[in-house]
Amino acid sequence: MPFIPNTDEERAEMLKAIGVSSVQELFSDIPERLRIGSLDLPEGVSEVEALEAVESLAERNVQTKKMDWFLGAGAYYGYIPAVVPALASRGEFLTAYTPYQPEVSQGTLQAIFEYQSMMAKLLGMAVVNASHYDGATALAEAVLMAWKAKEDRKRILLPVDLHPEYAQVIETYCASFDIEFVEYRGAPEAASFDDRTAAIVVAYPDFCGEVYPIEKAAERAHEAGALCIVQADPLMCALMKSPGEQGADIVTAEGQWLGNPLNFGGPYLGIMGTTEALVRRMPGRIVGETKDKIGRRGFVLTLSTREQHIRREKAVSNICSNQGLSMLQTCIYLATLGKQGLKEVAKQSYDKAHYAAELLGKIPGYRVRSSRFFREFLVETPKPAAQLVEILTKRGIMPGLALSRYYSDRDHELLVCVTEMNTRAQIERLAAALKEASK
Repeated sequence: MPFIPNTDEERAEMLKAIGVSSVQELFSDIPERLRIGSLDLPEGVSEVEALEAVESLAERNVQTKKMDWFLGAGAYYGYIPAVVPALASRGEFLTAYTPYQPEVSQGTLQAIFEYQSMMAKLLGMAVVNASHYDGATALAEAVLMAWKAKEDRKRILLPVDLHPEYAQVIETYCASFDIEFVEYRGAPEAASFDDRTAAIVVAYPDFCGEVYPIEKAAERAHEAGALCIVQADPLMCALMKSPGEQGADIVTAEGQWLGNPLNFGGPYLGIMGTTEALVRRMPGRIVGETKDKIGRRGFVLTLSTREQHIRREKAVSNICSNQGLSMLQTCIYLATLGKQGLKEVAKQSYDKAHYAAELLGKIPGYRVRSSRFFREFLVETPKPAAQLVEILTKRGIMPGLALSRYYSDRDHELLVCVTEMNTRAQIERLAAALKEASK
C-alpha cells in the first residue's frame, strides 16, 4: 500500500488517547500462539502487472468450462438463468448495506421479504433471516444461538461426517465460549443425549452425501430438552421432506447453488431459519410487511434488535452487514424457477447422480459407498483417488474430490457430484475414464 493516511505522530496520539503505548500493547490480549509473525506475501507489483495476474486467473474460468465437472463438496456448478444477473446488476440493487431507512429502501426491503418468504417455505420453517456470510458461518451462529438458548447446558453433538471446513469454522467461532463438542457417527438418532446436551447438529446430507432422516433425532433431542439444528442442502429440500417438516428447530444452509456463481469461493450466502419460539434469538434481519397511514402496502425491518448497533455487548451475533446482493440473486433464481422448476432441477440432479453411481459401481475395483444420497456419493477407488483426479484432469474431466485432502487415512475415496449441468455423455465419459485410469 503506497499511501497510509496516518502519520507516526497521529498514531501515537491515538494510542495515547486509548491508554496504550504501542500497537503491540494494543493487541496484547491476543495469545502469543495465535499471532501471525509475518505474512508470506510477494513484493508489490505495478498496476499493469496486477491486471495481467487478474486476467490470468479469469482465463481459468474458460478452462473450467471446457471440463466435465463432477466436483462439489459444498460448492456446486449449476445453471443460472440469464435473468438472474441481468436483474441483480441493476444500479438500484448494487448495494449490500442494511436498509435501515424504509422510506428510501422499499425495493431492497421487498426483495428481502420475498426471499425470506420463499426460503421459509423451502426449508419448512416459520421464518428465515437475511443473512449470513456463508453456510459455515450460519451453522456456527446456529450453534451459538442454541447454546445461549440453553444456558444451563454446554454440550453440542456434531456428526463426524460434517463438512471439515464447517467444523473448523465452528471451532473458531466457539473458541472463547464454554462449549463441549461431542462427535457422533452414523444415524443422528443414535447419538448419545443427556441432560447436558444443548443441541444436536444434523447434516442433511452429510459431507459424504449420505442422507439420514431427521424426525427421530429431533424427537430424541426434544425429549432430552435439547434443540435440533439441521445443516441442509436447500435444493434437496425441493425434492425431499424439509427439515422443518421433520421437527428441526434451527435450519442453516448454503445458498451459493441457488443462483450464485462459484466465483473462486465467494461471496456466498448463509441461510438461517427457525421456529417462532426462537425467532427473537436469531441473529440477522427480518423484514416484515405492513401498511402506511393511507393503507398502501409497505415493508420494514421488523426485527433487528439483535444487532450490535442496538444491543452492543448483549448482541446475539456480530453480523454487521447484509449479504444483500447474494440474497437478491437467490431471490430472483427462486422466483424465476418457481416451485416446479426448482423441483425439476433437483430431480435431474438426483436422477443423473444415481445413473452415475450405477455406472461407476459396475467398474471392477470401484465400489459406491453411499446408500441413500441426493446428488453426491462416495466411491471407493482401486488407486489413490488423488492420482485418479490428476490423471483425469489432464483429460478434461474433474472427477470429484479426493478425500485425502481432508483425511490422511482415506486415500482411496472419491466424492463424486452430479448436477443438472452434467449430460449423459459426460457421465459415461467419466465412467470410461475411471475404468481406463485404474488399469
